[in-house]
Amino acid sequence: MISTLEKEITLRFLKAKKKDGFLNVISIFSFIGISLGVSVLIIVMSVMNGFRTELINKIVGFNSHITVKPYDKRININNSNLQKLDLISKNLVLSNTGEAILIKKNNSKGIILRGYENKDFRNLEIINKGNFLGNKEKLIKNYISIGKELSFNLDLKIGDSITIMSSAGLQTIIGTLPKQKTFIVTSIFESGLADFDNNIAFINLKTLEEFFNLSENERNLEIYLHNPQKIDSQKSIIQTIFPDEFIYSWSDMNKSLFSALKVERNVMFIILSLIIIVAAFNIISGLTILVKNKTREIAILKSIGVLNKSIIKIFFLIGVIIGTTATIFGIILGVTFSLYVENLRLFLSTIFNIQLFPEEIYFLSTMPSEINLLSIFIISLCSILITVIVSIFPALKAAKLDPIKALKYE
Repeated sequence: MISTLEKEITLRFLKAKKKDGFLNVISIFSFIGISLGVSVLIIVMSVMNGFRTELINKIVGFNSHITVKPYDKRININNSNLQKLDLISKNLVLSNTGEAILIKKNNSKGIILRGYENKDFRNLEIINKGNFLGNKEKLIKNYISIGKELSFNLDLKIGDSITIMSSAGLQTIIGTLPKQKTFIVTSIFESGLADFDNNIAFINLKTLEEFFNLSENERNLEIYLHNPQKIDSQKSIIQTIFPDEFIYSWSDMNKSLFSALKVERNVMFIILSLIIIVAAFNIISGLTILVKNKTREIAILKSIGVLNKSIIKIFFLIGVIIGTTATIFGIILGVTFSLYVENLRLFLSTIFNIQLFPEEIYFLSTMPSEINLLSIFIISLCSILITVIVSIFPALKAAKLDPIKALKYE
């Protein structure tokens, strides 16, 4: 427990006098350093969390959450399986894929074709939520839906014709020749990720199977979940439903990307924590100078019977109060900046006429931010813990002061 006397002396020592000007400067710099360290950590963590969430939403919005791929026989979708899947899924779609070459005048490009039935295509999340141009009811016969990035690169518009060369061969009297078909662009989609928009196109499922010599037994089952964030547990459930099939999720397809993001976030946390540590060491300097300046006061307190443990508490409290208030101020500053980081980006871009967050590099048109309460708690805990540790040494030094020697030289 902290006594009234200890509280009063702590508050008196916190109020720096004119003769303690240098000490006051050190305390201010300690406060500013810890506040900036905490606020910068919160801002960086919020932006990285926001970037990760936005990336997941775009990847999940474009791809199926879980895909079931057959090995050698058709996927068994019976009533029993459907009942189990209905508990965790909101949509089931049959699809197939193939690699082809798109030819437009003098340009050619390798693309991945995804085949869907017309009724399934119009229910895809990317078609209903993304920026979609054209007719979503017309994925039939030789019609194709392409990405916005691909339409820019090859100067394609709705109604244009393109030639696509299949990787499957066609037997002729002169040997095997690759299949070619002419498709008409019926729609243009935008996923928000340039890599998808530039390399993937949609055509009718039966047209694709004919074009690549595929059978209905090779169709994949795409599963769209109610909660795609909890992918690992739901993937395990689906593996029990389809034990003889190959199953992969959006997380498996992008494991290296999200692992790299996680490592980067952890490294940034460690590096930026050094700011707090450096600022906290200023507290040691400040408290050591305070002990030196208050030698006479400490000696008098000991002479009138104040215990060593009370002296330790007083100087320990001074360091903790500086660190705690700085941490709280840093939290307020960091959360405020995190909430208005996009407004700040637009303001700086307008004032200095620069592009701070290029869409073609980061895949996102706005700077995302997601405040995570757990991250703020961990940052605050680390900051206060560092402050507590660095406050111990000066407090012990003050308690060891010999009152007789201190008063002798005053």
